[in-house]
Amino acid sequence: MKIDVLTLFPEMFHALDHSIVGRAKTLGQVEMSFLNFRDFSTNKHHKVDDYPYGGGAGMLLTPQPIFDAFHSLEAKSPRVILTTPTGKPFNQRMAEEWAKEEHLVFLCGHYEGFDQRIHDELATDEVSIGDFVLTGGELATMVMIDATVRLIPDVLGDQASHEDDSFSTGLLEYPHYTRPADFRGLTVPEVLLSGNHARIEAWRREQSLERTYRRRPDLLEHVELTDVDKKFLQSLRD
Repeated sequence: MKIDVLTLFPEMFHALDHSIVGRAKTLGQVEMSFLNFRDFSTNKHHKVDDYPYGGGAGMLLTPQPIFDAFHSLEAKSPRVILTTPTGKPFNQRMAEEWAKEEHLVFLCGHYEGFDQRIHDELATDEVSIGDFVLTGGELATMVMIDATVRLIPDVLGDQASHEDDSFSTGLLEYPHYTRPADFRGLTVPEVLLSGNHARIEAWRREQSLERTYRRRPDLLEHVELTDVDKKFLQSLRD
C-alpha cells in the first residue's frame, strides 16, 4: 500500500516509525510520504490560509497549495481522505475497507478548515475521529493510518489476531488473562483453565455481549444476535 499525507507538520509523523506501522514500513508492506503543502504556496510569504468570504472568525486553508501538492503526487485514482469535524465518524469498517486499497492520500486540516473547493474536487471521503475538535488533522490521520495498516494482510503476522478485536465482530472484545493463574489472590476464571473449547467460546461470547450491553448498548442494534444471545441479554435486563 502507498500512503501520502499532505500536512503542515510532517515532522509529527515520526511516531509512525515505531510499533506495528514502523515494522510494516521496514518490511516494505506499506510506503509512506509526508508532503508539506506550504512548500507549494505561490504566495511570497508562503501563506496557505486566508480570510473567509462573507466574514466570520478564523482563517481557511486556500485551494492553490493543496491542489498543487496533490497533483504533484504519482496518483492515478487514490482514496483521498480529508480530516474534518464535519465528516463521517471513523470506525473499524472503514479501516477494513481502506486496508484493501492500493493508495490512500490524507489531507490534514487546520485553522477553520478547508476552502469548500478542496472538499468538492479532491476528497473521496470526509472523516472525523470523534465529536471534538483538534488543533489539526495530524493526530486524527495517525490514528486512522494505524487502525488501517494493522489490517493489511500479513502485517500482524497472525491474520486471525485482529478478527476478535473490539468492533470487528460488532461487539466489544471479551476480557483476556495470562499467566499466572493466581496473582496475589486475583484468579483467572475457571472456565479458561478447563480446556473445554466449547465452554470457553460460550463464555467469551457472553462476556462480549455483557461488556457491550454495559458500556456500548448502541452497538447491539447492528449485531446479528442468535436466540441464545437474546436470551442471555434478556437475563441481564431482568
